[in-house]
Amino acid sequence: MNDQQPETLYEAVGGIEALRRLSHTFHRGVLADPLLAPVFANFTPTHIEHVAVWLAEVFGGPTAFTDEHGGHQALLGAHLGLDITEEQRLRWMELMTEAVRRELPEDELLRRRVLEYFDWGTKIAEDVSASPAGTDLGEPGPTPRWGWEGLK
Repeated sequence: MNDQQPETLYEAVGGIEALRRLSHTFHRGVLADPLLAPVFANFTPTHIEHVAVWLAEVFGGPTAFTDEHGGHQALLGAHLGLDITEEQRLRWMELMTEAVRRELPEDELLRRRVLEYFDWGTKIAEDVSASPAGTDLGEPGPTPRWGWEGLK
């Protein structure tokens, strides 16, 4: 990391407002996508805000998702029973890549690190989603943190 690069990905993306824009742009895309719209059909504006708050925490910003919304356990639990397929995960990544291109700064390393997080996280979501709602996941540990070098 050079001296001119922000310390956290959260700072580099532009903070919570940039993550809100990213979340909104992405959700507009999935709701218009025939493969993903059924998965996201019941998601609310509150969910879209929670995604931005989650990403803020993961990328080194405020810990509001853990403090106010149940942290990593709650996030994983929300994916139970969704039965996400690999085809859906890959399409999700395509739409998120487009949202990142539209909403985040034109910084190749920043975009690569953000998309690496999404690839890592969507694989976990796909695995968890195969379990029925209400499954005891055990203790998944704290909310992951993702930085310039990947998972911290």
